[in-house]
Amino acid sequence: MKLITLTAMALTLWLAGCASTTQPSVPAAVSEAVPAKLPAPGPAVIPAGELTPITAEEAASRGVAQMAPPPDLWERIRRGFRMPNLDGDLVRQQEQWYATRPDYMQRMTERSRKYLFHIVEELERRDMPTELALLPFIESAFNPQAVSSARAAGMWQFMPATGQFFELKQNVFRDDRRDVLASTRAALDYLQKLYGMFGDWHLALAAYNWGEGSVGRAIARNQKAGLGTGYQDLKMPNETRFYVPKLQAVKNIVADPERFRSELPAIGNHPYFQTVTVSRDIDVALAARLADVPLEDFKALNPSQNRPVILAAGTPEILLPWDNATIFQRNFEAYTTGQYASWTAWSAPSTMSVAEAAKRVGMSEADLRSVNTIPPRMLIKAGSVLIVPRTTKNQDDVSGHVADNGQLNLAPEAVLRRTTVKAGKHDTVASIARRYKLNAGQVAEWNNVGASAAFRAGQQVVLFLPSKATSRSVKARPAAARPSAQATTVRKPAKKVAHR
Repeated sequence: MKLITLTAMALTLWLAGCASTTQPSVPAAVSEAVPAKLPAPGPAVIPAGELTPITAEEAASRGVAQMAPPPDLWERIRRGFRMPNLDGDLVRQQEQWYATRPDYMQRMTERSRKYLFHIVEELERRDMPTELALLPFIESAFNPQAVSSARAAGMWQFMPATGQFFELKQNVFRDDRRDVLASTRAALDYLQKLYGMFGDWHLALAAYNWGEGSVGRAIARNQKAGLGTGYQDLKMPNETRFYVPKLQAVKNIVADPERFRSELPAIGNHPYFQTVTVSRDIDVALAARLADVPLEDFKALNPSQNRPVILAAGTPEILLPWDNATIFQRNFEAYTTGQYASWTAWSAPSTMSVAEAAKRVGMSEADLRSVNTIPPRMLIKAGSVLIVPRTTKNQDDVSGHVADNGQLNLAPEAVLRRTTVKAGKHDTVASIARRYKLNAGQVAEWNNVGASAAFRAGQQVVLFLPSKATSRSVKARPAAARPSAQATTVRKPAKKVAHR
């Protein structure tokens, strides 16, 4: 028994020795020196270029890069701030302006939730500062339907010519200056181009607002005068002078909303929409219904559409909220209750009045004006493309050439003067129509004769001519062709107007 007891005691002591060897006790002084919680890491330092060895001291001084992306998009934007801060009274004024308008800020930031994730993704892909994701706040309050008095359009506010330079199509069916994907691509292309020209983001932004030529000339003037050439050194219009301070003010509010007593809506760090391919022409209203998306929300994601129909050949993709893309595809494939598109394109064969065009396509004049946005007292020029009802005989989708290039060209209606001229020997409806560059059918109608009729020598022939053309034409004709009576100014009904 004693032998067993001694053996057990020896085994216990041996195990205790092993435990004390593998887990040494920590002196009280040392354990108190170890902090209970590590300090928060500083901003991540991501090396650029080729990797090179670092010393132990350098490793200890650097923070640890966070592997998980931030769940909040605002925080992701903050982490990508890289532009130098601008300070001064102009920035303070703009901070005050935005901070004292919480309702405006709330509407603007709520509107941005549909587009911000895509813009931030594109900026990071191009290695550009994420402050630029806030630029549409300044340009358009994130309203893709915004149009300025100078005809700049979309949330990035492209002028027509600049939009064409950056391949933003503008035709009767769509305006890519309003398109979310196309306009963002073009805006970032333009900003990169400007940064490459000036080497400074503040100057690049000034050029985006004022024009690269204007900024270049302002820099040249300052250089000649021996003055500074930074953003704050240049003499510029007030709009441009306030432009970057506005962006800086919004940046400051996003960076620290509590300081300005502002509340930013929660925006998750994930896509809001995805692209869906459209294989057939389809009415905008039907596309929204098949996607189970309110029409207003559908238009907010697809703001480039100018007309009530989406043409597959010109706009092969639409944007839908992430969860609705599958719903649309399933419903689109299952839709068998009617045609996808109730509208198609029609080209005017000659210059004509709106009333005449409406009669040809089987619409009321008011409806044709409304759907094609034709103002009063305008003529439709030859070759113009209009949206008209699709008939059962024509179910073909609109061709790619028309979808990409269709334009609606208008001309003011001319004030016509009723004029009578004497017919010469052997004059016919056709010869007089040629002489005055008129339509033979209308000359016949004005005189209640057939289109192939001949006039007697000296017979009074009624014509309706534009006032300036009347005086020129009368002077150019022999006596037999001159008016026999004083011309009278009249405004004929639209269907009576002859134009070539």
